[in-house]
Amino acid sequence: MIDSYSSIVELYQKSKHLPYRLLEQHTYLSVIGDVANKAVLDLGCGSGFYTRQFKQRGAAHVVGVDLAPKMIEAARTEEARAPLGLTYMVEDVAALGNVGDFDLVVSSYLLNCLPTQALLRKACQTIFANLKPGGRFVTVNDNVQQAPETYALCERYGCMKSLAHPLEPGTSLEEGTPILLSFSIEGQPFSFNNYYFSRTTYEAALQNAGFKSIQWHQPMLSPEAIQQFGRDFWNDFLEHSPITVIECSG
Repeated sequence: MIDSYSSIVELYQKSKHLPYRLLEQHTYLSVIGDVANKAVLDLGCGSGFYTRQFKQRGAAHVVGVDLAPKMIEAARTEEARAPLGLTYMVEDVAALGNVGDFDLVVSSYLLNCLPTQALLRKACQTIFANLKPGGRFVTVNDNVQQAPETYALCERYGCMKSLAHPLEPGTSLEEGTPILLSFSIEGQPFSFNNYYFSRTTYEAALQNAGFKSIQWHQPMLSPEAIQQFGRDFWNDFLEHSPITVIECSG
């Protein structure tokens, strides 16, 4: 995999405070549930935004892995400032292999960054290889079932998706199609590509890795999201959600 995040570390960290992150965080952490006394592997951990939360919520052991050296540098800097006992590694998830036996493997926007089905399969194999029997994998991911014609409806939530070329009428996205994610933080734009693979392709990769149960969760409104913006503000996001949470077990 190619590291496309090292040059945007500070902006990416600030993007965690965009409006849609309220629903992302609420849904993701709700599906993950209680992590008390559990061993957690956070793949594609970035600067450790969620990694720290798992430890603060009572996890016994948390390891964060990311390909981007600058992201891990930022995570380690925060760990040095406020130690939680976290371990961080600079590694390519697709080539990681087994680094331990974990109750829970998690990731945020990892699988949708993989440009080929081969890398998707390898990542799923890595995930399964690091789980204890009965363990779970939970990831927040680009919603592969969002219709491209609804991308623009979600811009006001801070999540701007676009295609290099509009789809022809009557056609659908091809496997591996790049989807540009664009953000503007304090007037500074940055962007990177996600890659489209169908729900069928995702489920095949996960099943081939060894997962038997796969559930897709749509975003849930949090009290904080309603308090800050009102319930009606979120109608388009909930109807045409750009994100989803996938939960898997062996």
